[in-house]
Amino acid sequence: MKPDWDKLMAEYKGDPNRLVGDADCTADGKELCNDMGVRGYPSIKQGDPNNLEDYKGGRDFASLKAFAESLGPSCSPTNLDLCDDAKKKQIESFMAMPIADLTKAVADKEGESAKAESDLKTFVAGLQSQYEEATKNKDETLKAIKESGLGLMKSVQAHKKTSKTEL
Repeated sequence: MKPDWDKLMAEYKGDPNRLVGDADCTADGKELCNDMGVRGYPSIKQGDPNNLEDYKGGRDFASLKAFAESLGPSCSPTNLDLCDDAKKKQIESFMAMPIADLTKAVADKEGESAKAESDLKTFVAGLQSQYEEATKNKDETLKAIKESGLGLMKSVQAHKKTSKTEL
């Protein structure tokens, strides 16, 4: 994907309506990637820089270019004419808020998001622990079954099936 992405970046370099870029999430871009909610690599985000969304399309050059061509300005405080009535009303209510209240509201929502991520991480850790315990129990049970003579039982069973001495 990297060669196609580099080609796409070159294609849109200097485009006034689209920014195609990349960040190395393992080096200098680590903080940016954390802020943008990047969880795996490679990840593609699209949309308003303050509200990026995951890209779910194809990863080849043709798919990426077709998607980039479809992009343009979107609903935002600077492009209210592109918003539906519900989004306009929401933006207007946020615009009417004092900056301190808006800052607190953003922090509260980010806190809710962080809690949801944390709750999932705790849940997954619990599942992992349960999986490890169940795997240990299974392994111990299978070992006990084997040690109880299952292999010998199968050998005797096979011997008896091929032996004509049974009545």
